Amino acid sequence: MEIAGININDNDLIFVPLGGSNEIGMNMNLYHFAGKWIIVDLGISFGDDTMPGVDVLVPDPNFIESQRENLLGIVATHGHEDHIGAIPHLWEGLRCPVFATPFTASLIRKKLIEKGIIEKVKLVEIHSSSKFEVGPFKLELISLTHSIPEPNGLVVECGEQIIWHTGDWKLDPDPQVGQPGDMEALKRLASRGVTAMVSDSTNAHMLGTTGSEGDLLNSLETLFSECPKKIGVACFASNVARLRTIAVAAKKNDRHVALVGRSLWRMYEVAKENGYLLDIPDFISEKDVGFLPDDKVVIICTGSQGEPRAALSRIADDSNPEISLADGDVVIFSSRQIPGNEKAISRLQNKLLNRGVKIITDQDHYVHVSGHPAHDEVVFMYQTIKPDIAIPVHGEKKHLRANALIAESCQIPQILVPDNGNVIRLCSGKAEVIADVKTDALVVDGKQLTPLTSQTIKDRNKLLHNGSIFASIVLASDGLCDGPPVVTCIGVGAGIQVVLDQQLEALLCDEIETLSPAERVIDETVIRACTKVIKRFCRGQLGKSPTISIHIIRTDFEV
Repeated sequence: MEIAGININDNDLIFVPLGGSNEIGMNMNLYHFAGKWIIVDLGISFGDDTMPGVDVLVPDPNFIESQRENLLGIVATHGHEDHIGAIPHLWEGLRCPVFATPFTASLIRKKLIEKGIIEKVKLVEIHSSSKFEVGPFKLELISLTHSIPEPNGLVVECGEQIIWHTGDWKLDPDPQVGQPGDMEALKRLASRGVTAMVSDSTNAHMLGTTGSEGDLLNSLETLFSECPKKIGVACFASNVARLRTIAVAAKKNDRHVALVGRSLWRMYEVAKENGYLLDIPDFISEKDVGFLPDDKVVIICTGSQGEPRAALSRIADDSNPEISLADGDVVIFSSRQIPGNEKAISRLQNKLLNRGVKIITDQDHYVHVSGHPAHDEVVFMYQTIKPDIAIPVHGEKKHLRANALIAESCQIPQILVPDNGNVIRLCSGKAEVIADVKTDALVVDGKQLTPLTSQTIKDRNKLLHNGSIFASIVLASDGLCDGPPVVTCIGVGAGIQVVLDQQLEALLCDEIETLSPAERVIDETVIRACTKVIKRFCRGQLGKSPTISIHIIRTDFEV
């Protein structure tokens, strides 16, 4: 059988990562067997300073869209955005059922409602630690621990081959939300003989273990007791375990907890709907904060990555009408710094420092514990599962290679570090890349999806750094200027815009006069000549290469 120009046998077990195997986020993994496909996770990533106007990225689904008639479903390992966030953006091109645990299904359902496609999507709830079949795929969820309820690894059984797809996980004896991972299920899995382990690499480069959410609770309880005024805590809205940890630490210090940020409230509501966070005091709204003494409140905010529209940024800008932070208050950044966000976070922290706010990060105090396994935990998983093949995913290349080194130290027989787009055949304990398919990050641009490498995004970067010039030129019947051109320079010459406009208007008229009568009647020729003169002027006088748009208007045109 030929799929997108690739020869694949019906009973070949094929693994294709389309996202998440060169970056943190945007996870999308395909499995093929018996002529059918499933997708494991379908997540987003976020834009950085190099991507003007870009908030959300999704993986390119083009390869699997071409196989839509053989696509049986999307299986979500857990509810984080980098694993489910792309479902509403890409489902119309995939049109298959979505399988998820109740908590994760609740999050997906809200996204589908917002997108207006909930009636179209078959959303199937599968309980943790359960077995189910999707076509020829025999699947099993195994409960693990992470920073959100109901994280699961996925067993993918295809004929005689068994894949252990870990999802996001760590070893935590006291996760605060949910139960510790099902170690007995892992041992039973290992006894069956695992062909390949496709595993989380996020913290593989970090020594030791990740640490427990329970230990973090003790640390925050002590830290809160040392703060005399208002306490702000910035964290990811999806870190449900962290919400409980903060709430318990605050209660022990006789403080009320306010949630600030719509995503936090949405996550809290979903958690309660599914039976989580019912053992803590109700959170208060930001409108209630002003009625409490400073030493009786903890404020949980979104915006730990410096997002300009997030709650903490608005507070730092003093644009939140209900909450302000001042000298002596404390803001705790209870999250890891995602690569690419360093500048944004630094700008935010400087704004807070200028207000006299004390900043505490994980460099200063034990205020964050990751949801991903560090070195020793990865070793434990390899030694427990004993796969024939190790395939590190979920990370940048440095994370994947760190995972690979651990697998090597654990004497895993074969290790394959994938790239997005690799088509990997798994058989008889052997993994081989048999082809590559085109991959690209897509930008969620309003209601459209645009390739990150598209001219549109390139133009935005050029506009950001070089500005733009627009020229409207009215030509008379002889092809000469019928009045001065209208030139508008935006972001090109600070403080000299009017002078630039006038200079360019004169240059354009002069350039058109140098053209022959035959050349002046062809719009493309006039535009090309005028573009060249503007480029030459900008490079020589300004050292810039702005985007240039020229519009020709003709009056009484005669050939």
